[in-house]
Amino acid sequence: MRPVVLASASPRRRALLEGAGVLLLVRPTQTDESERAGENPREYCLRVAREKAVAADAHDPSGGPDLLVLAADTTVALDDWIPGKPGTPERAIATLTRLSGRWHAVHTAVVLRSGARLRSRLVTTRVRFRTLSPEEIAAYVATGEPLDRAGGYAIQGEGGAFVDRLVGSYTSVVGLPLREALALLGAAAG
Repeated sequence: MRPVVLASASPRRRALLEGAGVLLLVRPTQTDESERAGENPREYCLRVAREKAVAADAHDPSGGPDLLVLAADTTVALDDWIPGKPGTPERAIATLTRLSGRWHAVHTAVVLRSGARLRSRLVTTRVRFRTLSPEEIAAYVATGEPLDRAGGYAIQGEGGAFVDRLVGSYTSVVGLPLREALALLGAAAG
């Protein structure tokens, strides 16, 4: 089995794929993740994942033909608002306060590049947070976990305690819709 280029530095995406037996070469990209005017959250998520796939180095170090490239993007959206990765404790508190007691969507796009061909899947999962107290939010933000996470939380981490209901794919909320990613890889191999 030839390796697949993972165009991501995410340890969660890597662990999901390696756990499924996919041999990986990890080659993160530097992609501008700025929103564009008029772009809805689903369009934004797909565009960013596609740009990551295109930007990734597909060179096969063994001298064979270019490798398959797998890229993904996860976007949390409350209606049409995309909170992004908070980056600061103040923004994390504001984001979590806004998500508290509400349903939101987690869109994860996975894109497979084979040569110039791009195949993509977009998975949307609905997540509902229970009502959070300001003290809970402050304690969670103090852990540092939410600062570099889409929507300001990690479902597989301490932020999972905030989730009251989930309708859809858990692995998609973690950062990669595993079933869809493996289907794309299987279709490219066959």
